Amino acid sequence: LTKKTILTFPLEQLYLHPSKTSPFIRHVVATLLGFYLALFCFGWYALHFLVQSGLAYGVMIFTGVEHMHKYCFVVTLGYLSFCQVTRAYVFDYGMYSADFTGPMMVITQKITSLAFEIHDGLMKREEHLKPSQKYLAVRKMPSLLEYLSYNCNFMGILAGPTCSYNDYIAFIEGRWYEPKHLESNGKENGKFKQSDPSPKVVWFHCSLAPSGDRLTFVLYLYISMLALRPKYYFVWTLADAINNAAGFGFNGYNADGTPKWDRISNLRILNIEFATSFKMFLDNWNIQTALWLKRVCYERCPYNPTAATFLLSAIWHGVYPGYYLTFITGIVVTMAARAVRHNVRQHFLGSATLKLIYDVITWFSTQMAICYTVVPFVLLAVGPSLKFYSSWYCCIHLICLLLVLVLPVKSRRTKQQEQPSSIHASEQNCLSSPDNNCRLLDPHTAL
Repeated sequence: LTKKTILTFPLEQLYLHPSKTSPFIRHVVATLLGFYLALFCFGWYALHFLVQSGLAYGVMIFTGVEHMHKYCFVVTLGYLSFCQVTRAYVFDYGMYSADFTGPMMVITQKITSLAFEIHDGLMKREEHLKPSQKYLAVRKMPSLLEYLSYNCNFMGILAGPTCSYNDYIAFIEGRWYEPKHLESNGKENGKFKQSDPSPKVVWFHCSLAPSGDRLTFVLYLYISMLALRPKYYFVWTLADAINNAAGFGFNGYNADGTPKWDRISNLRILNIEFATSFKMFLDNWNIQTALWLKRVCYERCPYNPTAATFLLSAIWHGVYPGYYLTFITGIVVTMAARAVRHNVRQHFLGSATLKLIYDVITWFSTQMAICYTVVPFVLLAVGPSLKFYSSWYCCIHLICLLLVLVLPVKSRRTKQQEQPSSIHASEQNCLSSPDNNCRLLDPHTAL
């Protein structure tokens, strides 16, 4: 399959360059190749991609623009959940092993993002939009071909990642060399919470707690979770290479004139493995999903956006209860991390030695917090997950709750009033922005 995908790149570069062919032809070829790859991989289950896209497009056409984004969100996420339930609990036994709901998760991101972008472009006044929303706003309804090309193009049909509609259309029309709008740097005005902090579904049969002392237990947990990540590194790196080979990943030039190829990159491996904060880990894991969650949920939810974003991420991932245990734990860990950073970090910045000590402690704390949080995500079921947490005496839950209760933290509204919005030149340059391989998180989220 990888060979088949890579062999499409010479066709794209030699015969379908925007200087040599029309956007219509590029849309047609991208869509047909994408659906061919989907059929090759998933068989007739790939029809779900068209059904989901068709239902959402019907909602866009036949409902008013005022509420279209809400209806699209419910219909698209609902159909995804229906497919996840039937795959997991009805047709799982004896079904073709490839999970067709994986591409549907990316299509769900694209459809819901587009619905909100159309709503912003056709319903809201420009002065009421945030800088990033102005850049992303879609000013006209896409044609059916443009819509299907965006959802099912061969570059992203199998592993994503998601991208904005305006970026994709600019690429098809040959305008993607233009500088991209930058959202605010997470260190200055970031206000987002996570996608998934862990690899997705893996089931293994082993003892939840190895025999031996507590240090062995901690080391075993770290190595076990570390061993799960490489396959996701491979998939997302390959997806990045596919988009770059087609030219879609080009994102302008650095100050020294070297080209950047990170327009829709989805991870930064070294930043993940050496993360010294919960925020830094999440900043660099599944970046484009984080961007989607920020745009459709965190920025728009009027009440408790952090909890709402965690809940949406859990629903989007699937129906296994382990997902929800992970994200409930993630809410508590996030609040504690925010409190620690706000109250403790500044005391370790006085000297290089203190900073080094702080970095070592926070690296260890971050890795343990991530591993502890994502175990239910891996085990999927409630029983084994609770058995694991009980073997740890729920210690991280208790520590995080204590930190939240004891340490003061400014509210989100207060921070928004104190920090003016900042506009930058490209969405992918800032270290903590989810659109540029970093995630827009609250600046006080990290440990």
